[in-house]
Amino acid sequence: MPDLLTRPVPEAARTALERAGVAPVLARVFAARGLAGADDLCDDFARLLAPAQLSCADAAAAALADAIDRDERLLIVADYDCDGATACAVGIRALRAFGARVEYLVPNRFEYGYGLTPEIVELAHQRRPDWLITVDNGIASVEGVERAHALGMRVLVTDHHLPGSRLPAAEVIVNPNQPGCGFPSKHLAGVGVMFYVMLALRAELRRRGRLPAGGGPNLAQWLDLVALGTVADVVRLDTNNRILVAQGLRRIRAGRTVPGIAALLRVAGRTLERCTTYDLGFVAGPRLNAAGRLQDMSLGIEGLCTDDVARAGAIAEQLDQLNRQRREIEATMREQALAAIDPDRAGDGWSVSLFDPGWHQGVIGIVAARLKDRLHRPAFCFARGEGGMLKGSGRSIAGLHLRDALDLVDKREPGLLRAFGGHAAAAGLSLHEADLPRFSAALEAVVRSLLTPADLSQVIETDGSLEGAGLDVTLARSMDETVWGPGFPRPAFVDRFEVASQRVVGAAHTRLELRGSGGRHAAIRFNSVDPLPPRIEAVYRVELNSWQGLQSVQLAIEHWRDATGADSPWN
Repeated sequence: MPDLLTRPVPEAARTALERAGVAPVLARVFAARGLAGADDLCDDFARLLAPAQLSCADAAAAALADAIDRDERLLIVADYDCDGATACAVGIRALRAFGARVEYLVPNRFEYGYGLTPEIVELAHQRRPDWLITVDNGIASVEGVERAHALGMRVLVTDHHLPGSRLPAAEVIVNPNQPGCGFPSKHLAGVGVMFYVMLALRAELRRRGRLPAGGGPNLAQWLDLVALGTVADVVRLDTNNRILVAQGLRRIRAGRTVPGIAALLRVAGRTLERCTTYDLGFVAGPRLNAAGRLQDMSLGIEGLCTDDVARAGAIAEQLDQLNRQRREIEATMREQALAAIDPDRAGDGWSVSLFDPGWHQGVIGIVAARLKDRLHRPAFCFARGEGGMLKGSGRSIAGLHLRDALDLVDKREPGLLRAFGGHAAAAGLSLHEADLPRFSAALEAVVRSLLTPADLSQVIETDGSLEGAGLDVTLARSMDETVWGPGFPRPAFVDRFEVASQRVVGAAHTRLELRGSGGRHAAIRFNSVDPLPPRIEAVYRVELNSWQGLQSVQLAIEHWRDATGADSPWN
């Protein structure tokens, strides 16, 4: 059963924040997340880390400036997720604004797999580019870069994934996680890396006199794309990433966003002026990702690159339909995955590895994430590829770096993994179908060597009790407008309530009226219709609910337990 943990609050930091004018509840929340004072709340663009701190960004800028001077052909090789799509769109828009001849190519995940493979290089060569520029991939593409060189193409790698034991022999590699890079923000997303390269390129073009001092395109106009890719890729929101996301959200709320993002939000019934990190991560992001999961991310990239409002709207409609199909496929696969797990032995294993020959390759990552959340175990799901190969996608719990775990599997079982890559929370791999039992056993052994039993116990972190203090529309609005995410989680509070009323809405949710020390509160439980007992202790989020132009506070119940019994388990 989950354990409840209240986040510690450094009193000096809370006091400093309150003295700076921060509301007491928010001061407590921010202090618990490591903010020490008012300066840490500043999200001005000027506080971004300098591009010069990112290793090889200046070398990439020089190479691109030379290519523009020589009118060489550039081809961006994108990834098929939201981070890769937004990184590609930033590159296309900025490079064209700088006068470059640039196009893009995105691999179809079902035909070519991930990254700059030799097969993708062969396809790219048909367009006769002088340069291949990878975005959100390439750090592991040793053979692909070798093939590009053999065909007379040069390669610029921009990536953020962890490198393997051998780096590709690209002309330039820009990756905050490559050996020797001292860039403080190791959690920069792929789109963030491309944005930084474009900042460095603008500076280089100014230095060469190609742009007037202080002139050239305003790169901040594409921070909406950076924000979307950063949030959707679920990277840690350190200070630098929070600034990027906050700036991007500010532009979206002001209506200064590319037509593609506006259309994605509009088709989901969301408004630009109230856009939040939730809208980026759970509304726009999944619709964009649906293209790469079920068809071809070229459709999504076109939607982000076009300035034609009508075309962007039509693409958003297609992406919305694809996302509906994805949900249906996911629901079926999730049921099959849960049915395949013996409930009496679910807690015996320290990891989960599941395969079904009918599973869709583009959805296995989502199902792995659902299993990870349900079982609190690192989980891999596999789908059948070609030539007797399986494609696997995994998600991990806190405490287990998944890419490092795969690296250890590879060292203990040489030749087992045909390819693998990723980062701490998510990773992918390919192997022969006959080797799946061997992989399952090897992964289980590695996980047991890296974790302790305590790591497998789910912990519900909260920010303590509100007791009705400051529970109003102002607080709810502040909660919605703040940038939350990994490393800076949205606040959750815990209090006791009487359940005054409850009714099912939308066939899948329960709307409640709760009575607590602060009075009556409207509340909701998403995706749950089971009735609650008369008195509960609840972990909840504070949300701003808008209906017919009116705004009110709503409590979103995440966990609960019966308050009438001693030590009742959390649900």
